[in-house]
Amino acid sequence: MKTITNRFSGLLLVGLVTVASTVFCRADGTYHLLKEIAVGGDGGWDYLSVDSASHRLYVTHATKVVVIDTGTDQVSGEIADTPGVHGFVVAPELGRGFSSNGRENKASIVDLKTLQTVAKVATGENPDAILYEAGRNEVYTFDGRGQSVTVFEAATGKVVATIPVGGKPEFAQADSAAGRVYFNLEDKNEVLVIDTKTHAIVSHWPIAPGEEATGLAIDLAHHRLILGCSNGKMLIMDSTDGRVVASIEAGQGIDATAFDPGTQLVFASAGEGKVTIAHEDSPEKFTVVQTLATERSARTMTLDPATHKIYLASAQFEAPASPPPAGGGRPRPKMIPGTFKVLVYGMN
Repeated sequence: MKTITNRFSGLLLVGLVTVASTVFCRADGTYHLLKEIAVGGDGGWDYLSVDSASHRLYVTHATKVVVIDTGTDQVSGEIADTPGVHGFVVAPELGRGFSSNGRENKASIVDLKTLQTVAKVATGENPDAILYEAGRNEVYTFDGRGQSVTVFEAATGKVVATIPVGGKPEFAQADSAAGRVYFNLEDKNEVLVIDTKTHAIVSHWPIAPGEEATGLAIDLAHHRLILGCSNGKMLIMDSTDGRVVASIEAGQGIDATAFDPGTQLVFASAGEGKVTIAHEDSPEKFTVVQTLATERSARTMTLDPATHKIYLASAQFEAPASPPPAGGGRPRPKMIPGTFKVLVYGMN
């Protein structure tokens, strides 16, 4: 994912779109805003991730990772010295967390008890997405400008593979039982598959009718990948053969996707200010059940499967310059300092 201060420049120039939530008749109700968690500070942001067992939400923000207690919805700490941080993942059994630091081409290894960095690992250029693969206790960084994947041992930090991928890798998911890691190759309109034992790329799958996929979620039980594409589509792909089984219109500026195994709901968050929610009626059929109005710029998202809440990051931006600056091009809106926050949505 690109950091938000860069990604929303185009979206914020578009006229305000009003998105209404549509009610669907289910016992579990509809999603609505539960709370706004003020974070503040300046600078862009990227991925959010939840560790349900420890009741922690990790939010990447400029040069640090903000830690939020999901029980109290309060900021409880931070992980410093993560320049240009994109993502953060945890290995609970090791008591370790890992961040991808885009500006220094490194990944941090963090003690989850103290939130202190214990080591850093050299990666390819601009590590973006990051993944912990529990089957072999390895960490994967997806190096955007390096066009590579770096794999290192979670326990030691030893790099065990550097995999050239021939394009810009984006978000990833693992199926440890199948021995596979899946990731989007954004600029090639493909999903690539890595064998976790050999660290070799074993499949290239086209994503048509989708384009430039970023977000990726997985339904392990039914072998389904959920892709968020820049051309406004959420795709459902069979993770065994790459077959696209469904395409859902989900708005402009899609970034993240999520899947909740408890409710069988899939989510796609779009920067225009909405989350499209669909129900997996069967592995071949997905029905949109709600279009949730959020906020413009709220395109990165994560889900807590224990509580079924979704979390989106957002901020306010200054109005774009008018008239446009000399020389043409799109003026880049400036984030208003201190307005960064996390939006919490749920069915309670």
